[in-house]
Amino acid sequence: MSVVLQAYRYALEPTSAQVAMLRSHCGAQRFAFNWGLARVKANLDQRAAERSYDLEGPELTPPVNWSAYGLRKDWNLAKEEVAPWWSENSKEAYSSGLANLATALRNWTASRDGRRKGRQLGFPRFKGKHTSSSCRFTTGAFGLVDYDRRHVKVPRIGTVRTHESTRKLARHVERGSARIRSATVSLRAGRWFVSFSVEIQRAQATSADSVVGVDLGINMLAVLSTGEMVPNPRRLEAAQRTLRRLQRRASRRTGPDRRIGRSPSVRWSKAQARIARLHARVANARRDGLHKLTTHLVRAHGTVVIEDLNVAGMLRNRRLARHVAGIGLAELRRQLEYKTAWAGTRLHVADRWFPSSKMCSGCGVVKAKLRLAERTYHCQACGLIVDRDLNAARNLAALVESSSSVSCTVTLNEPAGNPCESPPCGAAGTATGRPTWSTPRREATAHAQ
Repeated sequence: MSVVLQAYRYALEPTSAQVAMLRSHCGAQRFAFNWGLARVKANLDQRAAERSYDLEGPELTPPVNWSAYGLRKDWNLAKEEVAPWWSENSKEAYSSGLANLATALRNWTASRDGRRKGRQLGFPRFKGKHTSSSCRFTTGAFGLVDYDRRHVKVPRIGTVRTHESTRKLARHVERGSARIRSATVSLRAGRWFVSFSVEIQRAQATSADSVVGVDLGINMLAVLSTGEMVPNPRRLEAAQRTLRRLQRRASRRTGPDRRIGRSPSVRWSKAQARIARLHARVANARRDGLHKLTTHLVRAHGTVVIEDLNVAGMLRNRRLARHVAGIGLAELRRQLEYKTAWAGTRLHVADRWFPSSKMCSGCGVVKAKLRLAERTYHCQACGLIVDRDLNAARNLAALVESSSSVSCTVTLNEPAGNPCESPPCGAAGTATGRPTWSTPRREATAHAQ
């Protein structure tokens, strides 16, 4: 039994008055965020200007405390002047906006100082009305209601009807195995949702001891080392015809133009709303398929092995970008990470340079070059003929099944193409066991070290 954080998300069916209140609370969060950001930015600009006059130390303007506590304290002192209407909304709306700002500033500072991994983050930007709207509640009367399973409570807004039943979460709360920590209301593609962050007790599932390698691709969403192939539903490609028609319709409407201060027409707004609903439907169908796949993998196997793919590099290929983005590779890995942790199973991520496709799953020979168009793997050493993706999945599973290291499995690196030809340089990297600088082709047949 382990305690984890799990989100329960429900679609809402609010009344017109409740929609106005929800929009007001989301606008209050956005106002507090922009107010705090303007204050921090003005302070940083003032200190930068003073440094240009060779002022240092105590001569500079005191810095603003941009922690969540400091921003909230300054807001309470200034709210009567900057927002005399603040009492119309819950105080949590303003506190959540300032907490989001504190998190954004902390991430920006850590990224600039090198304490945060990944790409460097920019300075936070002001939020507009047309960005995604959300508001978070951590105190007050929020949660489920006692008299039925089709309503939830939100502070200052009241009881809101849900589109589906909340009985699954209600049963956990009644048993005492779950505790609702916070509630977040959000607007996505014209529809309101509420998401409860729940601290819930989950029993460790007894999974099998089998190991499965998962090779992700475009033709097939996933090929398992067991021989099972999961087809790619291609939700985005199936919706392209409707999407093109809706976008042509929106292009004929009068859209907004900030240069001349033109507001969009009602027909343009309706066309954009239909486009957003189509994208939301595609995203929901994609997410549902990924959930079913990851749940099956976690329940059926004790260890799941996947590759650390360079998704950003794949998206730079203009011929594959839309197909790669439509798969949801990052979402699949994210789901596997938390579901394996919940189930007590193991997720192994193979190194990005591991030659899963170039290595023979039968004898361990590695090819120096394997074109993307070659969908069938032919091993010249042992004569194995197998599907390329299935061969890669078996190699991924062998990473955990075999007690030996990867370098012991790689035995031979064969040159690709006509052996009579002698190109100026051979392959390099993990697949060949040689450094990435150019080397003569005669060294290409050496064993990997």
